[in-house]
Amino acid sequence: MLIAGGGIGGLAAALACNRAGWRARVFERAEAFGEVGAGLQLGPNATRVLQDWGLSDALQAVAFFPDSITVRSATGRRVLGRMPLGREVAARYGAPYAALHRADLHGLLLAAVEASGESVLHLGTEALDAAPSGATPESLALACRRASSDAGRSEGEALIVADGVWSRLRRQVTGAGDGEPLPTGQFAWRTLIPRDALPAPLRCEYAGVNVWLGARLHVVAYPVRRGELLNLVVLAEGLPASARGTAPQDWNAQAAPAEVAQLLAHAGTGLRDLAGAAPHWRRWMLHDRDPVAGPQALARERIALLGDAAHPMLPYLAQGAAMALEDAAELQRVLAMDIDDVRLCLARYALHRWQRVGQVQARARRQSRIFHATGPLAWGRDAALMLLGRRLLDQGWLWRT
Repeated sequence: MLIAGGGIGGLAAALACNRAGWRARVFERAEAFGEVGAGLQLGPNATRVLQDWGLSDALQAVAFFPDSITVRSATGRRVLGRMPLGREVAARYGAPYAALHRADLHGLLLAAVEASGESVLHLGTEALDAAPSGATPESLALACRRASSDAGRSEGEALIVADGVWSRLRRQVTGAGDGEPLPTGQFAWRTLIPRDALPAPLRCEYAGVNVWLGARLHVVAYPVRRGELLNLVVLAEGLPASARGTAPQDWNAQAAPAEVAQLLAHAGTGLRDLAGAAPHWRRWMLHDRDPVAGPQALARERIALLGDAAHPMLPYLAQGAAMALEDAAELQRVLAMDIDDVRLCLARYALHRWQRVGQVQARARRQSRIFHATGPLAWGRDAALMLLGRRLLDQGWLWRT
């Protein structure tokens, strides 16, 4: 099995292939794996996959397991809603709710892939194009480039495209008219704050997942790396005046603390103090795609899409990495079937996944409108959270797979 991309989705796909009895060759354009990204959340639907792969101990070693989700008003300290997590959610859904550094999730998947001995990792090698090899009807040839030079072609029975939201290979499934990812006009400012650098009153206050809702923005904070770091994200519609003209198309731009201070100028003192403890920030411009509309959007012949290459989504349900893990688990199931034709396996993968991922994409867009509401819609949202907070925050439809 050929796999384009060595991120979370690509490594999860490689591990899934190994567990289904297939050898995998992973092609990653980066010369080395590094400490990339910030924090992410994994609901029980995702940690259940890691449990099934025997990675519970590895997850326990690197993750933080929050005890609750608390939603507050961004303009003050008023609690709008709270839901217990911890043992209660683990008992209800059969797996825990976890928060961890993206690099730690990548690292535990990489260790599992390397331990299997059934995958070959090609770093510094970019996958460019796939076509029938001509050698046999059952083979596919993948053209690659290494360090700006031709790296030749690699053959395999099928290709899993997991090279992210800006995938170069996606159109081999979706067609030439697919288009680029859609700019949303929304931005995310992210930072990691060492726990010891937090103001003393804040070190114990934000031990769970905390969300602040404001007009056209919201803020999320939660510990990662066993609680050693606090992941803090500000998501807003549009750029503050101080950031305009600073190449917003850059997916990972350095951002001045003044940008965040301007965004939170009308927030409560506690939230402004928390953001002020961050020495540096990075800014992302958010892109997504329209929800997947059918199985033909996920697989064609011997090529299938997985993760952000297939269904990039807004982060308002914290499900980007989780959907990649779910994709990989389904890929394992179909590849383990007693079916001789890999094309049929990939067609079944697409058939089983398209409605699920399309629903999550659509709900993430809807959640962005709810989180960033203003006026009467915001008042109604806040009233509903205060009355039914626990029921509204419990994502049973999502966490129960």
